[in-house]
Amino acid sequence: MSTFQAPKGTYDLIPPRSATFLAVRDAISTPLKNAGYGYIETPGFENVELFSRGVGESTDIVTKEMYTLTTKGNDNLALRPEGTASVLRAALQANLHKQGNLPVKLWYSGSYYRYERQQAGRYRHFSQVGAEAIGAEDPALDAELIILADQAYRSLGLRNFRILLNSLGDKECRPVYREALQGFLRGLDLDEDTLRRAEINPLRVLDDKRADVQKQLVGAPVLTDYLCDACKAYHAEVRELLTAAGVAFEDDVKLVRGLDYYTRTTFEFVHGGLGSQSAVGGGGRYDGLSEMIGGPALPSVGWALGVDRTVLALEAEGIELDIPSSTSVFAVPMGEEARRVLFGVVTELRRAGVATDFSYGGKGLKGAMKDANRSGARYAIVAGERDLAEGVVQLKDMESGEQEPVALDKLVDTLRAKTA
Repeated sequence: MSTFQAPKGTYDLIPPRSATFLAVRDAISTPLKNAGYGYIETPGFENVELFSRGVGESTDIVTKEMYTLTTKGNDNLALRPEGTASVLRAALQANLHKQGNLPVKLWYSGSYYRYERQQAGRYRHFSQVGAEAIGAEDPALDAELIILADQAYRSLGLRNFRILLNSLGDKECRPVYREALQGFLRGLDLDEDTLRRAEINPLRVLDDKRADVQKQLVGAPVLTDYLCDACKAYHAEVRELLTAAGVAFEDDVKLVRGLDYYTRTTFEFVHGGLGSQSAVGGGGRYDGLSEMIGGPALPSVGWALGVDRTVLALEAEGIELDIPSSTSVFAVPMGEEARRVLFGVVTELRRAGVATDFSYGGKGLKGAMKDANRSGARYAIVAGERDLAEGVVQLKDMESGEQEPVALDKLVDTLRAKTA
């Protein structure tokens, strides 16, 4: 065993399970690509201020969970704990919003880092696929993103997930609710940290998972009772569009999410098979985030879906994805001359687009054929000195067991046709 192990709260993605993660990422991103979202990739670390301003200084992410560091040049950086702030920063820096085609539609995939207590479904290093639509205030855009996420999950075969939906109001109506909620919270028996959080952002207290806090929150003012007419109409249209599209959702008046930048539409995808960490993804509208980080007013909406948690949801439903073998052909040389010739054939096949592997290490026929079988290849090429003298190789169908000689100069075309 190696002296070193992966840090606590992290994991290594290794075959064959890693193929499932890749398939999940592809399934989530495919509907986005079909809807006009372009790929964006941002650095793994950013200025600390980007997250403290955007995500919120009162959030657990900023106060407890960010990995921060100071460089030799005294720059204060943080490993990214979420994707939205980074993507918006990059879009602003590149002036994508000035190119005359709003909204700017972007999708991303990557690793994120939070110092959290390790448990099933919650890691300190985790993977997400996300999408952001920047620069347009339109209920259809909110509905579009929810529909695309629903489509992605259904394409994977998932059925036991639910979509929770709420509205957090805007800068017109939320201050009235904030004052009412703060008045309610001040009358509760809460610890000093929670009371402090209530003064900075009282909605964060509603997201507190502790049973003793939730018990006291019974009877708290409900945000939907304080929505202005504009927010009510906006939310009603989002609901109507989802219903018309056949996407089922549940109204959850307590849903606030954990980040300060959300406004109006907020939603979460939850799965009953994940225990206490039931959320597999979520998002919402963040109309004021651009201004928080020094940009112009750019109403926007987005989501992030956890790849790790989606894989756990698949496992909870007993779903095994149909992942094709990464190898179509496996070459087995018998002898040095065959080794040289078949290695050249393998190179030709790969250049022709045929996924091909090779028996390395000079193994005998029995050991090499075991490797061919383990590779999942449909066909094996076997050749020895007698075969090469006759200008042929033996082509074996690994499923049927049938074997036939094929002329060496016809082999690439034959296999390209068989594996097309």
